[in-house]
Amino acid sequence: MTTPSTPRARSVVAPTAPGRMGVPLHPEQARRYLSELHTWVDERRRELDLLDAAVLRSPLKSQLTRDMMLSLALWKSVKDRLDLLMVTWDSGRVGLTERERLSALIWGRLDATLDPSLLVADKSSASPLTSGDAQGLSVSLPEACRLSDAMASQLRTRLALDPAADQITARLRDLRAQIERIRDQVALEPAGLRSGPQAKLDDLSARVAEMTGRVERGADIGGLIGPAEIEAARFERDLIVGGVERREARGLVEKAREMRDDLESRETAMHQLVAQCVRRVAPAPKYAVPDPEALGPVPNTRAQLEDYLDRLHRVGKAMQVVQDAYAKALAGHEDLITRLGSHRSRALAQGFGDDPDLTALDALTTDILTREPCPVPLATELVEAYEVFVQWIATQRKEQRP
Repeated sequence: MTTPSTPRARSVVAPTAPGRMGVPLHPEQARRYLSELHTWVDERRRELDLLDAAVLRSPLKSQLTRDMMLSLALWKSVKDRLDLLMVTWDSGRVGLTERERLSALIWGRLDATLDPSLLVADKSSASPLTSGDAQGLSVSLPEACRLSDAMASQLRTRLALDPAADQITARLRDLRAQIERIRDQVALEPAGLRSGPQAKLDDLSARVAEMTGRVERGADIGGLIGPAEIEAARFERDLIVGGVERREARGLVEKAREMRDDLESRETAMHQLVAQCVRRVAPAPKYAVPDPEALGPVPNTRAQLEDYLDRLHRVGKAMQVVQDAYAKALAGHEDLITRLGSHRSRALAQGFGDDPDLTALDALTTDILTREPCPVPLATELVEAYEVFVQWIATQRKEQRP
């Protein structure tokens, strides 16, 4: 039984990705999608924090931990790809080459592969993709977002099996929306494999329609909606994963080419990130961006392909190290600017923002922070000195009051 503190915040839904692989994005489509994706990433993170805290308190903790781990891994993959998209977007300063790269970053494979064992409740029932020889389950950005939506929905359902009566209408609305997403996903199934999922969808749709009718007649559906939500979330997740598995089965050559193309797109975006960091902060990290071309052309024998895929994965991990290091350096510089602004506002609010010594220190600190590149160690010392100075003046004024 869930506690009253179990989160029931309505889950956000990932925006629809524009364009398709190989087609340059229209700037307005890119701007709108990146804005919506940024909002989705922030809201999903807040939701996952609530869900993670609820899982830790839940008696179902052992059953839900794997789903929570997968949800967090999906969020991290999407967040990392969004960072590269924003660097490539560069506030809208994009030409044809950058718009093609944006499309490749959206529709290419996310390099951070997902552990397939997280997708099955029982390791003994794992598909061939979850064997020890598998490199992992790679998904595109839109697939990762949809899978994250499905996983969050499943977690919210499992953590809220005893909802209040006034939540039934909202839950039914969410369930009907999920049925429509599942309908779209079933339409993507191969014709020869569609009959089973279609029958399951028809059964689920009929149950939801029956529950809607019961609610309209004033009947209680508390014992019916929970299992239907769980089944719908699992069904949607399985359809998404099934689509990814079929794509994986198309062949190692195609997989290697897609991974190689994605790494090349990431490499270009990474060079922009490195250049931005080197221009803005000093000392900047000293990592070289891995070059996928150094791996040579894609081979055509199975043994060579498996080795090639392994090297591609290692290049991807090395790129992630580079991205994390340079992104952290830029974030540290932004944090210093924020801290200075916060304490400047405090000084103004307390009436001593025009203190000549404080003003001089403010001017010096601002000058150092806005230099390109900014000497971060010196800027850090100056921001900390400004913080101490503000605190000292505030203390002095308190002591001087009668």
